[in-house]
Amino acid sequence: MTSLFRKLGPGFVFAGAAIGVSHLVQSTRAGADFGFGLLWALLLINAIKYPFFEFGPRYASATGTSLIEGYRKLGKGMLLLYYVVTFASMFTIQTAVTIVTAGIASSLFGSGSLVLWTAIVTGICTFILLLGRYKALDHLMKIIVLCLTVSTIVAVLLVSPSAHHITFEQVLPTDAISIAFLIAFMGWMPAPLDISIWHSTWTLEKKKMDTSINEKQSRFDFNVGYITTTVLAIGFLALGALVMYQSGASFSSNGTEFANQLINMYAYSLGDWARLIIGIAALTTMFSTTLTTLDASPRVMHSASEILFKKSWKRGYLFWLLVLVGGTLAIFFFFVSEMGTLIQIATVLSFLTAPFYAIANYILLTGKHTPKAARPSMLYRSFALVGIVLLIGFSGWYITTLF
Repeated sequence: MTSLFRKLGPGFVFAGAAIGVSHLVQSTRAGADFGFGLLWALLLINAIKYPFFEFGPRYASATGTSLIEGYRKLGKGMLLLYYVVTFASMFTIQTAVTIVTAGIASSLFGSGSLVLWTAIVTGICTFILLLGRYKALDHLMKIIVLCLTVSTIVAVLLVSPSAHHITFEQVLPTDAISIAFLIAFMGWMPAPLDISIWHSTWTLEKKKMDTSINEKQSRFDFNVGYITTTVLAIGFLALGALVMYQSGASFSSNGTEFANQLINMYAYSLGDWARLIIGIAALTTMFSTTLTTLDASPRVMHSASEILFKKSWKRGYLFWLLVLVGGTLAIFFFFVSEMGTLIQIATVLSFLTAPFYAIANYILLTGKHTPKAARPSMLYRSFALVGIVLLIGFSGWYITTLF
């Protein structure tokens, strides 16, 4: 059992990256506004996206290279597009998740400004990555995701006896505001599809630590992480439904304020003793996302830069890490008033690029660049093609809500 747990890793890191704003804010809000009525949407989108996330570790295990190198084999233009989109969005995404984490920490500990906690969170994450790189991330994320799972399950069990208005009737929103929320909810659940590329790089890093890991073990590791991500999404939706549904409360669209309202509502409903449990669950959720995104973006930018410019760069990861930290702090201190616009741009990019990543991953995994033994079965391919069609439909639907 100990040996099996030691071989796990990238799946937990994936879970840590995925379980963030999509879970803490959007899943909880879905439960607060619709009860368990959007459970169908949560399960559907997790099923649709499964193949395209799974293709990341599958390709890395089969070829010994990341999806970034796979994209290069499909054409330099495809890799260049990924490079530009990642550079355009990574600073905004990192700033957004860091601010939410800092806001929760400030609320939980009751002292310190948002500026101070932003600096502390960024400093801690940077120190962890500089000290241990992927090895530290691998060990730490197992602990964080396990703590998060336990605290979330405990929270659901604690609030269940006092819950009212519980209904499992499924609903399909019809008004414009609710439809817009549904699209956003499904778009970010469980995470943007570019995390499949991150996962492929983490899989390679894990294989450097343990060369005995085979494709079967890598797939099992992914499934553990993906199932955990889905279960926790249901858990946060349940928390929103059990505590907030039909409460009459109005919730902020700002992630930090929403998290603070979430903690305060539990304290009001169940007593101050609940503040610590919910606070730990919320802080762990966002800290895991902040840490993994801070590792992933420099890692993929370093790899993509080497492939695009055909030049080995020994300290490339460190360079991009410092660039991301500097850019994140610069946005926070000088462009925080524009965060709404920047996040909107990042959101649009995530939606519009979802079909791109799905199609690219599908072509790569079903084509000549993947060994035949690792290619998906015909049934799996058919399922993935249905997913691509639905993702294109969701992206088109999202664009119509913008205008």
